[in-house]
Amino acid sequence: MTPMTTEQVAEFLDVKVERVRRLARENLLVAKQQDDQGEPIFDKDDVEKYKELAQRLGGI
Repeated sequence: MTPMTTEQVAEFLDVKVERVRRLARENLLVAKQQDDQGEPIFDKDDVEKYKELAQRLGGI
């Protein structure tokens, strides 16, 4: 697992950090764990799969 922070995911997906948090809350992008501040940590493979699927469906 290659961990990614919320900020890294937002940059990778080219969206705002708030959008990533909402995707996590809605279980559309599943966090693997949380850091010391309670922020979600995502697996890079999962983020890449989400981006591919979102692009197929018309965008993020």
